[in-house]
Amino acid sequence: MKHLSVSIVGMSTAVYPSVYVVDTHANRPPVPPRLSQKAQRARPVQTLLILLVSLALFGMAIEACFIYHLYQPAGSDTSASSSMLIGGKDVSSTTDIPSLVIPPSKPVAHLTDGSDVVHGKTIMAWSMEADPLLHEMDYKNQSLIIQKEGYYYVYSKVSFLDTDFFNHSIHRKTERYVGKSIPLLLSKKHTDKPRKNRSNSYLGGVFHLTENDGIYVEVSDTTNIVKHKPIENVFGAYMI
Repeated sequence: MKHLSVSIVGMSTAVYPSVYVVDTHANRPPVPPRLSQKAQRARPVQTLLILLVSLALFGMAIEACFIYHLYQPAGSDTSASSSMLIGGKDVSSTTDIPSLVIPPSKPVAHLTDGSDVVHGKTIMAWSMEADPLLHEMDYKNQSLIIQKEGYYYVYSKVSFLDTDFFNHSIHRKTERYVGKSIPLLLSKKHTDKPRKNRSNSYLGGVFHLTENDGIYVEVSDTTNIVKHKPIENVFGAYMI
């Protein structure tokens, strides 16, 4: 807007009103565009999506923290509550179990043959050097000793050379029957024409065993047992 004052020289003095000229070509500030109804409706959806993505990222961060702590080397929490024999080494409560070894939750034993084993005439012995596993069970006088009463799966596998006959059995010794053993499992093989071939025998079953019970493996003749590899002859039990 421009303000002009007009006067005429040489004429009588007079007061004239001020004249104002309005410039209609002046630039006006642009009016912001109005949002369409579709854009206005999209705003809550966008907010909801941002919120959901934020919650998902937060959950992933928490899960990553749990996984990180889960696979961290355990300290005092990983120490065994009772003695356990793994690989011929006694892992007791004063020694931490390696983080890669999961302590068994129930009694378990797994024994194999080995170069240090001296079998009896019919009763098999088991190695304490060929990676034995003993947890809440003991091994004495060629027998596994039960320390906790319960139901156990008992098993044995032996490799032997064919002869006229070969027996493979698992027996139980208990304080309830002093001086006698109870046969739990039995396998018999008779051959009319022995060829000195190698054969296998496997026994396995579930039995209720009490504290201080002893279980052992008996064969007809241990001189026929094949001892090329420790894994060819195994004996074990675990609570179910």
